[in-house]
Amino acid sequence: MYDDRETAQRILTESGDTWAVVGLSSNTSRAAYGVAAVLRRFGKRVVPVHPKAETVHGEQGYASLADIPFPVDVVDVFVNGALAGAVADEAVAIGAKAVWFQLDVIDEAAYERTRAAGLDMVMNRCPAIEIPQFPARS
Repeated sequence: MYDDRETAQRILTESGDTWAVVGLSSNTSRAAYGVAAVLRRFGKRVVPVHPKAETVHGEQGYASLADIPFPVDVVDVFVNGALAGAVADEAVAIGAKAVWFQLDVIDEAAYERTRAAGLDMVMNRCPAIEIPQFPARS
């Protein structure tokens, strides 16, 4: 199931600490900004991915996933559901380990493609809500 709690836990505790947040900008009123702050509090490196390539939370932004010059572990997707599937495909292309679609972002075909490529994926969940529930692995 695409909103599986065990998969969410695995992504949060075992997939790695570099998270590309697609849709993250310096707009403090957007949900992505607050979620990124929570992920950072829990030790994640949050890399903004937005057409403006803004620096957010002190981290250099990039216009696309392909522009990031280092490995990304998890791609967290804060874009319209119609665009999310293409982002999941980009996550596969860059070698990410997991994809996370935020609340109300569901694309079952993208889920099937991403899982078939060997990545963990959850949809319709929020890592900021989930992460406090799971102890970090050491």
